[in-house]
Amino acid sequence: MAELAAVVFDLDDTLFDHSGSAARGFGTWLASFHGPATPELTAAWFELQDLHFAAWRDGLVSLAEQRRRRIAGLLELLERPLLDPPGLDALWADYFTAYRSGWERFDDAEAALELVAAAGLRTGILTNGPDDLQHDKLAVIGLSGRVGPVVTAESLGSAKPHPAAYAGLCEALGLDPGAILYVGDDYELDVVGARAAGLRAVHLDRHGTGPAGERDRIGSLHDLAARLV
Repeated sequence: MAELAAVVFDLDDTLFDHSGSAARGFGTWLASFHGPATPELTAAWFELQDLHFAAWRDGLVSLAEQRRRRIAGLLELLERPLLDPPGLDALWADYFTAYRSGWERFDDAEAALELVAAAGLRTGILTNGPDDLQHDKLAVIGLSGRVGPVVTAESLGSAKPHPAAYAGLCEALGLDPGAILYVGDDYELDVVGARAAGLRAVHLDRHGTGPAGERDRIGSLHDLAARLV
């Protein structure tokens, strides 16, 4: 195996606390026009996110359309009248404002970057999110310019787990796949997909819900040091 030269991170729910920010933002937003966000409604919101974001990732709908479908799906669950596209866009903008106000990085992100730097390794990010949004997140959480290159599905025209996404990452770094360790929270996208493309991979399993037999699993980025060899 090639000598390790770089550690590349997923962004959402790896360095950036997307789920926490989204849950907090959803609660604030929903209370502004409907009422408290119950656990059931919050879970439904994340199910709508996963369904429609996957459709965008797979090139089936536009970014704006997947957002409208998420809002429309929620309105249906709330038994509220369906809105036209401008109305859906307006509600999305209100949700996004609440979501963005709570953006935070995980408290172990800094430690991970320090561990990688101490090991003399390069860094990068490969994320399925839209280009402008992901760069905005990095700026808000204080990581702009500290992790790079930042490679997005939108800039590549291909998303994880498609092999072209990992190939684009390798090209951006100028490295062979075996010299890159990929770290992410989504087992299928960040571990199975990365390994299929020839990269090394570690599953960041913060909640202990991943496959029991996974050999390279960590519960926190503080535990990354042992994998940097």
